[in-house]
Amino acid sequence: MGGFFFDCSARSAIGLVRNGNEDSAYVSGSLLAVADGMGGHVGGEVASKIAIKVLQSLTPILTNPIIDSDSIEDLLLNSLHTIDAEIEEHVREEIELRGMGTTLTVLLSRDDSIALIHVGDSRCYRLRGNAFEQLSIDHTVIQELLDQGAISETDVTTHPQRSVLTQALMGEGSVTPLMQIFDFKESDRYLLCSDGLTSVLSDKEIKNLLKESDKDVAVKALVDAAYIQGAPDNVTVIIADMTRNEVQINLLLGAAL
Repeated sequence: MGGFFFDCSARSAIGLVRNGNEDSAYVSGSLLAVADGMGGHVGGEVASKIAIKVLQSLTPILTNPIIDSDSIEDLLLNSLHTIDAEIEEHVREEIELRGMGTTLTVLLSRDDSIALIHVGDSRCYRLRGNAFEQLSIDHTVIQELLDQGAISETDVTTHPQRSVLTQALMGEGSVTPLMQIFDFKESDRYLLCSDGLTSVLSDKEIKNLLKESDKDVAVKALVDAAYIQGAPDNVTVIIADMTRNEVQINLLLGAAL
């Protein structure tokens, strides 16, 4: 299969406050995903694991070069409904899991383009040269208030609703997945992360650490920086450099292990 592949380094850490890791992640040569679980009795780790395991199982289909791009995009979007339905089934069978859910941010590389689907407040960034850009849009009350001009960026860190999501995969059938398609260059670097990173580091701090040429060093630096800031939440980081060399990897992290 032609096109680009993800050459990755990744880590998922518990942090300094949580007793367990509710983040899950998946790394392959053509598909990356981060899921941040929340709610219920150990429900967060269950929900995020469901999301990642569904995507892992679908990866051979989603990366099949014989299937046309439109069909792949439909399958990728529908994967979110599959995940939502599985979460609903688990909640129905185990009532103590009621209220659990997960964010999900997914990158799929195919030919010479990249597809991003996203629910919640885990994020996807792109570093292209010196240009650092958040590609995902947070599904949060804060983001809606910012879009409306009701608050400023300086209000975000102290706002009482800064952690309230407007969308998450909770088995309620109400998620509205959005797909974005980007072109990319061989020099691009992508970052997928849970809000355990972005809630304690500014975009400027993240960019400076992401610019480290060695992606393994960059991953460690980002996680270490979150720990220096107290790491009140689980921290999951995936850094991916684009390459035309085929990459064979099938890695699960966090609660998905």
